[in-house]
Amino acid sequence: MFGPDPDAVHPNENIPSVCYIKNVITRPNIEVGAYTYYDDAATGGEDFESHVTHHYAFIGDKLIIGKFCAIGKGVEFVMNGANHRIASVTTYPFNIFAHGWEMYTPALDDLPLKGDTVVGNDVWIGQNVTVLPGVHIGDGAIIGADSVVAGDIPPYTVAVGNPCRVIRPRFDRELTDYLLELRWWDWDAEKIFRNLEALCSGDLEQIRRIEP
Repeated sequence: MFGPDPDAVHPNENIPSVCYIKNVITRPNIEVGAYTYYDDAATGGEDFESHVTHHYAFIGDKLIIGKFCAIGKGVEFVMNGANHRIASVTTYPFNIFAHGWEMYTPALDDLPLKGDTVVGNDVWIGQNVTVLPGVHIGDGAIIGADSVVAGDIPPYTVAVGNPCRVIRPRFDRELTDYLLELRWWDWDAEKIFRNLEALCSGDLEQIRRIEP
């Protein structure tokens, strides 16, 4: 085998805090790619779904995370179920308390729903980051610790803060476009293994010599 088993829950027995998320997901409205991991020493990372909050099947939104992402402990993905009606006089959700108040349950069209939350491939999300509903984080992006991501983050950028803002691109436009075309995360395990030197090198010219 070329590399760790992508179907393992804990791919390295010496690092029990790291969990391949796709192998512990139970909710049909969460999709996670191979090799993406969550790291939490307290739980072994197997409680990832508890960090996806306000995620109700009747709303229909999905959390979609690509391959080879690294997600630090304490992350929270806040889904659309957290949103309240804002066009009315009050934002208070009377309906959830029943006892007659449920007759004023808002229609989904009355809620500020923002669609699926999508995290690309090869994304690094630092510790204690909060990702708000409907956000799209591009391939190769880095999100700094303790950030609150309220808007889309472009591919191959570094973003930090509350609200999270891009502070710099990781690479020049030409290399970014090349990497987005290369899509190394879609290679088979053997090809990744053969090209690890280039993928892990600071010599950016080395990666340019790999054929897509």
